[in-house]
Amino acid sequence: MAGGRKKNLLRKLYSFSCGKASFHEEHSQIGGPGFSRIAFANDPDCFEASNLNYPDNYVSTTKYTLATFIPKSLFEQFRRVANIYFLITGSLAFTPLAPYTAFSAILPLMIVIGVTMAKEAIEDWRRFRQDYEMNNRKIKFHKGDGTFDYTEWKNLRVGDIVKVEKDNFFPADLILLSSSYEDSICYVETVNLDGETNLKLKQSLEVTSSLHDDSSFQHFNAVVRCEDPNANLYTFVGSLEYQSQQYPLSPQQLLLRDSKLRNTDYIYGVVIFTGHDTKVMQNATKPPSKRSKIERKMDKIIYLLLSALVLISIIGSIIFGIMTRDDTKAGKIKRWYLRPDATTIYYDPKRDAVAALFHFLTAMMLYGYFIPVSLYVSIEIVKVLQAIFINHDLQMYDEESDKPARARTSNLNEELGQVDTILSDKTGTLTCNSMEFIKCSIAGTAYGHGVTEVEKAINIRKGSLIYGSENEHQENHVKGFNFMDDRIMNGNWVNEPHSDVIQKFFQLLAICHTAIPEVDEESGKVSYEAESPDEAAFVIAAREIGFKFYQRTQTSISVHELDPVSRKTVERSYKLLNILEFNSSRKRMSVIVRNEKGELLLLSKGADSVMFERLAENGREFEEKTREHVNEYADAGLRTLILAYRQLDEAEYETFNRKFIEAKNSVSADRDEKVDEAAEMIERELILLGATAVEDKLQKGVPECIDKLAQAGIKLWVLTGDKMETAINIGFACNLLRQGMKQIIITLETPEIKELEKEGNKGVIAKASKESVIRQINEGNSQTNSSSKEAFALIIDGKSLNYALEDNVKSMFLQLAVNCATVICCRSSPKQKALVTRLVKDGIRKVTLAIGDGANDVGMLQEADIGIGISGVEGMQAVMSSDIAIAQFRFLERLLLVHGHWCYRRISLMICYFFYKNITFGVTLFVYEAYASFSGTPAYNDWFMSLYNVFFTSLPVIALGVFDQDVSARFCTEFPLLYQEGVQNVIFSWKQIIGWMVNGICNAITIFFFCTTALQHQAFRKGGEVVDLEILGATLYTCIVWVVNCQMALSVSYFTLIQHIFIWGGIALWYLFLLAYGAMTPKVSETAFMVFIEGLANAPSYWFVTLFVVISTLIPYFTFAAIRSRFFPMYHEMIQWTRLDCNEVEQQSARLVTVGVSARMEARVSQITSRVHHVVVQTS
Repeated sequence: MAGGRKKNLLRKLYSFSCGKASFHEEHSQIGGPGFSRIAFANDPDCFEASNLNYPDNYVSTTKYTLATFIPKSLFEQFRRVANIYFLITGSLAFTPLAPYTAFSAILPLMIVIGVTMAKEAIEDWRRFRQDYEMNNRKIKFHKGDGTFDYTEWKNLRVGDIVKVEKDNFFPADLILLSSSYEDSICYVETVNLDGETNLKLKQSLEVTSSLHDDSSFQHFNAVVRCEDPNANLYTFVGSLEYQSQQYPLSPQQLLLRDSKLRNTDYIYGVVIFTGHDTKVMQNATKPPSKRSKIERKMDKIIYLLLSALVLISIIGSIIFGIMTRDDTKAGKIKRWYLRPDATTIYYDPKRDAVAALFHFLTAMMLYGYFIPVSLYVSIEIVKVLQAIFINHDLQMYDEESDKPARARTSNLNEELGQVDTILSDKTGTLTCNSMEFIKCSIAGTAYGHGVTEVEKAINIRKGSLIYGSENEHQENHVKGFNFMDDRIMNGNWVNEPHSDVIQKFFQLLAICHTAIPEVDEESGKVSYEAESPDEAAFVIAAREIGFKFYQRTQTSISVHELDPVSRKTVERSYKLLNILEFNSSRKRMSVIVRNEKGELLLLSKGADSVMFERLAENGREFEEKTREHVNEYADAGLRTLILAYRQLDEAEYETFNRKFIEAKNSVSADRDEKVDEAAEMIERELILLGATAVEDKLQKGVPECIDKLAQAGIKLWVLTGDKMETAINIGFACNLLRQGMKQIIITLETPEIKELEKEGNKGVIAKASKESVIRQINEGNSQTNSSSKEAFALIIDGKSLNYALEDNVKSMFLQLAVNCATVICCRSSPKQKALVTRLVKDGIRKVTLAIGDGANDVGMLQEADIGIGISGVEGMQAVMSSDIAIAQFRFLERLLLVHGHWCYRRISLMICYFFYKNITFGVTLFVYEAYASFSGTPAYNDWFMSLYNVFFTSLPVIALGVFDQDVSARFCTEFPLLYQEGVQNVIFSWKQIIGWMVNGICNAITIFFFCTTALQHQAFRKGGEVVDLEILGATLYTCIVWVVNCQMALSVSYFTLIQHIFIWGGIALWYLFLLAYGAMTPKVSETAFMVFIEGLANAPSYWFVTLFVVISTLIPYFTFAAIRSRFFPMYHEMIQWTRLDCNEVEQQSARLVTVGVSARMEARVSQITSRVHHVVVQTS
């Protein structure tokens, strides 16, 4: 045998074990449209299979292939309007119209596109390497005669039999045939698919469960017919034809690719979907494309410059046409050097209109330097480098989970510095999603002395300094158990008045669950793998009190528990008959067991909203006290469940079991409804035992982080599935709410609505509910409009939110929410979270950020401008759908206030500087054109123009985008108001952009006229020669290179060695190029031949003019910047002065800070000041 068969160890009970499934509705569709897949198990080479042409199991996630890389990547590049423009002008450069050589025109575009394509190729190569590693993983498959051998995943075909061993991934979508367990069950981890960390249980058909070793497959043959490939992870319809019998298949037999086999030695399965037909690949849709607001604004600037380029080309062409027409008037040739009397069509006075048209095309090429050809590629390089810095920031690295921050996309770096509103999940995001059993109410008596973080916050609000016991710091602390009460610890519960109820309470916790025990063979300690942190906490609590669940089989649960009579630990076994599973509509879970006395017991736990109404008249003895305790627990921010039981008689159970088995075995569309109806029959007339209370602790640093974000002027909305009381108290604990803040609560839990719900008229209920929500919203708007000084908090439940999000109500709701300091949406569904996020994003038209950790947050993350995934305990679904992943909520402070602010400022200045330097260069070309009567002659050598953007001015701006800091990280967090510069878009406003453009125009005019005035009609060298075009052009170019690089030096706030090298190296590179290029033969260097050695270097006037022009050009900007920063400083300049003068910077805020620790302290100080003032007035 290929491995021994496991007996019933570590097993998760399943309530569908009885009965044979039968064909209904959906299975009748097999063979029809959408249900045509056929797999010939163990015979993939048969004639019928060869005609099906199913894809192989090779999976590719790359964007390109060798054949498509060049055309597809070129298409991506030429979707940008600037690149299209440069392609057109580059093509025109091959005509006589071009003012420069074709190669010099096309080379910069080739370099820019080549670099971008290389970046795309590198990124795609990484994806290819990942695909290669996955496709070449090894798996055992049946090669014939009952023998299995290893092959690569990519070689599998539909119909192959594979053997998957423990802790390995499934290589394709499989139908489970058998496993190492004798009843052919297996445990599957689906964290890669749906983000859920709990194990799923699968079971094969009974007919194939006997295939328990390799040799069993020597003569095995079957045919699987099922649905076509689709993206639904949770449904599957098919049939297995084996030994001339048809057997229905359900999701219970389906094992999905990228799931992992856990707690099972091995399984055998038949491949039914391969490669891109598998469900995980069917779900692999691309995330929505997100572009930052700055990038969209940059496109507008490009269009503006293109429009300006066309305008000045038209103006120049009209003037050129007029001057050409007048060239030979009155028999005199005005522009004799153009030889209009013996010219081609370009300067022919008789065809002035055509000449003007040709000049327009020439001007469009010549003035193309207004558009920065390297802008896009430079920004992409900078953003990638910024993302690397984010990924390697040790202050955003979480040691406990060993997870750093990870920027999954670099497109949105600058958006991190412009966030106006954060929409956050609560559980697992603000809290740890690591539950601890802390209190309970049993038989009307409250047990547990622990103090929660919420209670500490409440005590602070009340001014109390007594926080209670700090049992979380006790020695030998057990994870999941933070309970201290000597009345029931250490077996003392047997002395309590209601010891029988306490015994039933903890027996229920030890039995009513789906946890899997794992026993450490060396230490004998029992740990649990549970579906949720809550469930693990309950089982651990039962164990610590003395009811240790240690073994589970298919039909029983074994518990070591304290016998109250003998006071000794005894072993008890409970026969497990059914599990009534938890779901979001039932809000409860039950098990039916038979104890050793033969009694049938229904054990149930669930939410108070569904449990209290199911109590029997004689089961409500402790109801009043329990309700009081549950409300107290909710006030303390705890999650509560009600525990109840009932004893069943045999006849009632038999009736229920028949209906339940029939419902479970049904494969019709209403299967779940039938199961719920059956459960409803038995889950009634319950006897109340008590309530549990578990704490989901706040993550470390959450209150402080929220305080900083509030001081930065960022609003925080919390979207949670918790009930209102819990959400409110968590709000107080993390400083979203504070004492004195007016709460506007919108809820449909009113007596009027409840009365209507009892009548059951859905139309009337909906109408009344909507009217109630609109009325409450209007009342809230009236309150916020009537008071501008008070702070408001909006709290709304899920039912009300449904109506608030309707088209004719949502604008009123948004207006109210925007006027409130804090918004908490309770009982929110995943869809509601996404809709609220869309409402905020579209309504306020500012940057929104969503942050969450679970699969239920994916819609919200994808809908927001920026999605932040918390890599917590709820799997990786949120992280995989996010733009940036962090390990803890507290890291959001540094991500936004430090990296966000830096990235916004760097990208904004970088773009402004790019346009500045290109306008400076382009305007000199235009002015020279005007100076030379628009003859179409450029002022510079061809290669001077081509290399301006690529070599002499591009590296300093990249260094600015990567390294510059207006203030240090410490000052960014110490003065959070600085963040508002990004929210208000101060640095990239149209005022700033136009200011940079005007500066470029002024610099260009200054450089040109100072140079021409200084050099014109003057002896340039000892021989008395005056300057020619080559000398003038080289001098102009030198001044421009010096000015734009020195302008960069004046703009930089934080110098690094790299910036010094790039700025001064760019200037030095110009001289080296001029020297090397001029030394080449005239055929290559053309007008630049020996221009530096023979012309410029020997002329003192060249060096004096350069020095004078550079200083004269920069003095106006330097003066303006000095006056503004000293007398009219921006906020970051005020902080910069503190480093020099040690002055205090006023901590003002862009919007009234009403949230966080600081707001709470300010409110307290304000109250004390008011009282003191009142007393002083009275005494005087």
